Amino acid sequence: MQFIDEATIHVLAGKGGNGCLSFRREKNVAKGGPDGGDGGDGGDVWLIADGALNTLIDFRYQPRFSAGNGQPGSGRNKTGAQGANRAIKVPVGTSVLDEDTQEVLGDLTVDGQRLLVVQGGRHGFGNTRFKSSTNRAPRRTTPGEPGEARELSLQLKLLADVGLLGLPNAGKSTLISVVSSARPKIADYPFTTLVPSLGVVRIATDASFVMADIPGLIAGAARGAGLGVQFLRHLSRTRLLLHLIDVQPEDGSDPVDNARTIEAELSSYSPALSERPNWLVLTKSDRLDEVSLQTLSERVVQAFPGRRVVAISALGDVSVGTLMQAVMADIARTREVLASDAEARMLEARLSGQISLDVRASARAHKANKRARRQIERAKE
Repeated sequence: MQFIDEATIHVLAGKGGNGCLSFRREKNVAKGGPDGGDGGDGGDVWLIADGALNTLIDFRYQPRFSAGNGQPGSGRNKTGAQGANRAIKVPVGTSVLDEDTQEVLGDLTVDGQRLLVVQGGRHGFGNTRFKSSTNRAPRRTTPGEPGEARELSLQLKLLADVGLLGLPNAGKSTLISVVSSARPKIADYPFTTLVPSLGVVRIATDASFVMADIPGLIAGAARGAGLGVQFLRHLSRTRLLLHLIDVQPEDGSDPVDNARTIEAELSSYSPALSERPNWLVLTKSDRLDEVSLQTLSERVVQAFPGRRVVAISALGDVSVGTLMQAVMADIARTREVLASDAEARMLEARLSGQISLDVRASARAHKANKRARRQIERAKE
């Protein structure tokens, strides 16, 4: 199935049913009073997180959804039927924004979680409602109110503990295929990974974490170059980043310069996201002799002081298990701290909120740039 991680849909709640104008008419009953019933409320539209879904592709083909209208009231004080609600299933990890105001309506992060996005119109009143001691035969009714309508932007952000980033062909897909059951495409040319993939890394029976691999980044990714900005948002919910650096790039470029390029793109995309713990992983280390690898490691440590640096070879099975054990220990420690420390949870919530703001700002800027480019292209035609 094609992976789609962003979609725009139009949702319309049901209209409330009109109130009824009616008077009681029965044999042997003189001067029957008003008996017009109220209309029914319009149906609501809900989004429901479904763990069985992993893409928003369905919304490309069906972008409009509406709930049922409330039925009008009728005589004998009968209330109209309520409009049917509409439930729309979306993948777990979907953020919901109002397209016009860019207000975040909610994040669906748990299977079965529900979010009300538009509310049905209120029912109209029948003439029975307006009966009084001074108005015994009211001819007044009210119409049902229209339902709410919204244009929604759906953005899928993968839920993972660890995110992999780096230049194309840095070894991200190879690593996730070795340590998990994920099977991304692997080849000796750039951008073999076109969509994000998830893998569960199981260290022990009761110890595991989820790893996310996104397409390789290039210079200018934060401004839309390559595939970067389209998928960088999938790193926004991770707790630990592994920045993979090829120790001997095919193009002969310097690994340290490449690392600086990716770090700059990450900071440009989201300064808050760059505050996440970020380990530097030297990949394909078996291509270098021990002295050359040690020299490169020292250069990386000097360029990024205070950062954890690990050298591995996924295909050569060099230190991969050690790295996964260290990652599991770090994640378990983070989970424990967040479970027991209220201040840590507050800081985490603040950082996560700022990352979300950065992601939305980047998405708005990217859309504005795309619109500007389309206008320029139309002007040239």
